[in-house]
Amino acid sequence: MHRVVVVANDGVVPFDLSVPIEVFGRARLADGRPAYQVQVCAVTEEVRAGAVGVRVPHDLSVLAEADTVVVPGTADLGATLPAAIREALATSTARLVSICTGAFVLAAAGRLDGRRATTHWAAAAELARRYPAVTVDPDVLFVDDDPVLTSAGAAAGLDLCLYVVRRDHGAAVAADTARDCVMPLERAGGQAQFIAYEPPVPAGHGIQPLLVWMADNLHRPLTLAEIAAYASMSTRSLSRHFRDQTGTTPMRWLSRHRVRRAQLLLEQTDQPVEHIGTLVGFSSPTAFRECFRHVVGVSPRDYRAAFPPPDRD
Repeated sequence: MHRVVVVANDGVVPFDLSVPIEVFGRARLADGRPAYQVQVCAVTEEVRAGAVGVRVPHDLSVLAEADTVVVPGTADLGATLPAAIREALATSTARLVSICTGAFVLAAAGRLDGRRATTHWAAAAELARRYPAVTVDPDVLFVDDDPVLTSAGAAAGLDLCLYVVRRDHGAAVAADTARDCVMPLERAGGQAQFIAYEPPVPAGHGIQPLLVWMADNLHRPLTLAEIAAYASMSTRSLSRHFRDQTGTTPMRWLSRHRVRRAQLLLEQTDQPVEHIGTLVGFSSPTAFRECFRHVVGVSPRDYRAAFPPPDRD
């Protein structure tokens, strides 16, 4: 089983510590087995975590057996990093993941030198100042510079952990994990940290019925005018209300959900790639390939090669 080890440094941000424990701990494979074994380690038996103290069950020795090491953020960027943590991270052969200001810990261990990385927008300039060998991108939610992945602050850690689940086990497992965590599928890593977003209103109000209708009609060549007509709005009013509720435009929402459905079909069926593009509503194979690569980061064919459908007897 894939082993995830979370490093709890003294002064760890409680939310950042809980994110990988919850996301990886809730992930289940299709047969119900846990997708990951999650362990938490620290230099000392107890660490400060905001307003509470946390007892940690493992010391740093468990890092030697880790497949993925997660470094949550700490509140005090001026605190001295224990030499034992720095040395363990510097020599680790595991995949490394940082959440929020955990990027400072990876940078201190030399693991971000020559790499692109991100952190909380408020700390990005300081990360770049302290570690000039790191290319800091302050505008994105997370960066995958395999085998080192870094996220922006707070909720972006959820996005990155779900992204890791999807990369490891596919879209279906990631979707089930997101549902179990009562959260949406992860946002794309290149999405801006600042998003004009308000949670969708309860079902039956606002644009929620429209979202259901759009999801049910992904296969059709929907236009903005047709969507606006269904919602009994002008295209201008629709675009404004839609962005207020979802943080994006109707057509971008549609494209992203078409890609998500295509991912499931690529993983779960042996239908031809071009036919899947048609089934989810893309007008041409070229449009499907370009949109899929923009959202997922690879072509549909490469995605299927990474997550092939199960053999059928």
